Amino acid sequence: MHPLLLKQFNSLEADRQKLLLMLTALPDEAILFQAPAGKWSVNQILTHLLTSERLSVLYMRKKSLGIDAISDSGMLESIKLIVLKISQRLPLKFKAPGILTEHTPEALPLPQVIQQWDSVRNELRNFLEEVADKNIRKKIYKHPVVGMLDAMQAMAFFHEHIHHHWPQVKSLLKK
Repeated sequence: MHPLLLKQFNSLEADRQKLLLMLTALPDEAILFQAPAGKWSVNQILTHLLTSERLSVLYMRKKSLGIDAISDSGMLESIKLIVLKISQRLPLKFKAPGILTEHTPEALPLPQVIQQWDSVRNELRNFLEEVADKNIRKKIYKHPVVGMLDAMQAMAFFHEHIHHHWPQVKSLLKK
């Protein structure tokens, strides 16, 4: 794996482990707490994060089959990533993209989330290990709002996405 991708992957995995460690230390009632109408429970948030990564890995794997015909990211994608990062850091609520909500199952129990997320993370790691160094800037990831990004930018978004939902989880756990 390219050293920069490895660094981002390890950071992303550390974030996930920190989140899951915090949750596994809590009683089931805290995690199963139903959020008020129109809000997500902790399990719904985790299922959303899991599904988002699962669909992203599937898309990147499919897109990379024709990687030689794909253009590299450039300044425009760098600007898109900055805007995306800012949007994820603001305390704003965004509606999940339709494609994601269509493929997101009902909230999964924490042990099932952990098992499936472990599997998706292994798939992500395996995929990133297959990306040749010369291809790390190929636009193989499609974000539903900002469009095509490269693998490095996808990893940056995954990181921001977890941190975007972290305050929701903490807020729910206080209740």
